[in-house]
Amino acid sequence: MRIAQVAPLIESVPPQLYGGTERVVAFLTDELVRQGHTVTLFASGDSRTSARLVPVCPRALRFGGTGQDDLAPHILMLEQVAAVSRQFDVMHFHLAQLHFPVVRRLPVAHVTTLHGRLDIPELEPLYREFMDVPVVSISDAQRSPLPDAGWVGTVYHGLPPGLLRFHLGHRGYLAFVGRVSPEKGLDRAIAIATACGIPLRVAAKVDRADRDYFEQHIRHLLDNPLVEFVGEIGDREKAAFLGGAIALLFPIDWPEPFGLVMIEALACGVPVIAFRAGSVPEVIDHGVTGFVVDSVEEAIEATRVVHLIDRRRCRTVFERRFAASRMAADYVRLYERLLKSRCAGVPLVSGAA
Repeated sequence: MRIAQVAPLIESVPPQLYGGTERVVAFLTDELVRQGHTVTLFASGDSRTSARLVPVCPRALRFGGTGQDDLAPHILMLEQVAAVSRQFDVMHFHLAQLHFPVVRRLPVAHVTTLHGRLDIPELEPLYREFMDVPVVSISDAQRSPLPDAGWVGTVYHGLPPGLLRFHLGHRGYLAFVGRVSPEKGLDRAIAIATACGIPLRVAAKVDRADRDYFEQHIRHLLDNPLVEFVGEIGDREKAAFLGGAIALLFPIDWPEPFGLVMIEALACGVPVIAFRAGSVPEVIDHGVTGFVVDSVEEAIEATRVVHLIDRRRCRTVFERRFAASRMAADYVRLYERLLKSRCAGVPLVSGAA
């Protein structure tokens, strides 16, 4: 099958450091190539892939752009993609809704994976207009704000089994990985670790948009002697960082669409203590791969008994449910359905087009 993957340009594919969407695109692209498909990746020029790379800009915009207009390179990419669309059987987009007016007019099958939050009021009229555009959710919970969008499937993320090494033992600390932002709950993680008297290591990115929040609400918490702020890390550091943890704390306060770090922890054999929001109950098997909690108090109690979770079982569940091969196979089945429906002249979703 001839497949185009169209990635965001903010980060490279895969990203140098933090970046969930671009990391998933990288894993999916390479696995599709491994399974024998002919794949073209539209991404920044510093991306690394086994597919054919079409470099839309020399470097990821986060590092190589001016930051004054991130939209312009994406519009240019869409024009390039549309111009060569007939070369592909299926085009797979990862750009949220930016490309919707273009894909309506493409002469080939297409699908869009939505990677972000959808509980935004402005999205409802937009997705009502574009009900004919086939979209994929990364968890069933992600769909709830937009039940009438053009959903054609849910595909959970997956990782290459060899990416993160299994760790049978730990080095006596709790881990937090992600962004420093109100919805990610670093303040909760610090409270949980402090109550349990266990060191907390924090590998986190501070976006420009969250700088004020960091300065006003988080910086003073880092003076806690139990807290070590490591900063942003990439895949090379992640295996050792996560693998050495007693557990990953995932104390979110928002409808998390998926939460890639949860399955990264499971790949290392590390159980997850996560707040019940968004995708969490779909990803974590309560009492098997971690604990799903509803409060800081419940998280503290879960942390005190998390050593009872079998780390080998965490890895086994990861390999069964969240391997890149399973993710790619799910998408290939979806591509085949899209192609079949297009050939039959019967769209998988109906709408305004």
